[in-house]
Amino acid sequence: MHRQLRTALVGLGRMGRIHAGNLAGRCPSAQLACVVDASPEAARRVAEELGVRWTTSYEDVLADGAVDAVAIATPTGSHAELSVQAAKAGKHVFCEKPLSLDRQAAVDTIEAVRATGVAFQVGFHRRFDPDWAAAAARMHAGELGQVHLFRTSLRDMTPPKAEFLGGSGGFFVDMTIHDLDTARWMVGEIVEVTAQGAVLTDPAIAEIGDLDTAVVLLRFENGALGVIDNSRAAGYGYECSTEVMGSRATVRIDNPHHRNYEWRTPGWSSRDLVRDFEQRYPYAYAEELEAFARCALQGTPPAVGGEDALAAFDLARAADLSWREGRTVRLTPLRTADGVRYETAVPDGR
Repeated sequence: MHRQLRTALVGLGRMGRIHAGNLAGRCPSAQLACVVDASPEAARRVAEELGVRWTTSYEDVLADGAVDAVAIATPTGSHAELSVQAAKAGKHVFCEKPLSLDRQAAVDTIEAVRATGVAFQVGFHRRFDPDWAAAAARMHAGELGQVHLFRTSLRDMTPPKAEFLGGSGGFFVDMTIHDLDTARWMVGEIVEVTAQGAVLTDPAIAEIGDLDTAVVLLRFENGALGVIDNSRAAGYGYECSTEVMGSRATVRIDNPHHRNYEWRTPGWSSRDLVRDFEQRYPYAYAEELEAFARCALQGTPPAVGGEDALAAFDLARAADLSWREGRTVRLTPLRTADGVRYETAVPDGR
């Protein structure tokens, strides 16, 4: 049998349970070593279901020589600290986005983890979806030609509760950040961001200073334009779709149906829709952890690392600033040996 990366899953909320299930049986290069949660009831329940051990002590996991890596799916406020602690203990780190809601803390985390030499991957799952990955590979091979227009939609069926949104970092950091990462990955660096937003469904969202609907206009460094539309309350289901028009071809990634059949009656046909991100991305969530395990075992760089997370965060903050101040925010992508960082006028603390 080939070597597997023995991974502890930390945090058993919805995303953590998805990752735990994938590590337990859907990632050939990874093995779920244990689950960790502050709630002993939650940890015990998941551990018994998946046949692994559990603990409430992160320190015990970091001291365990039988654990090679940690996958962090805790609330955002703990991502930076847990990532650094794991890296200093010699554990490879997979961390959900964003690294932090504080930019300097994110920078410090990236640099501290890099200094240890462990693998560090951030959870931008769309890069590992078979449809997006295939489209991006053909684009990067030159088959699309010069990109003219990038368009993407991300729409939730129903909004999360205001209690969650209050600690999420805001609409653009919590939601649009995935589209911004996709835009950079598929098309290239971004030099202008212009955002408009509104609250159209729940007054409680407005009360916490957040949005439920937004449109973001992008201008890329290569001259292409981009349009992102996002909604927290589409009502009909979950949708995530992308289209890129080029000089040689156009690629379109539509929202797949949950089941592959169509029901027809006189004058009518219907197909079901996916209800949430869990139904839309079963392969992507498994593949991102499999890719993480492979890079940790082989010593190769992850496909999406800390610098990518920081770049998407900076773009999300620029969108937030554009919406709040009613202006276009211009950015300068600065290329370094470690990746691209954005120079922008977004003040610290925004």
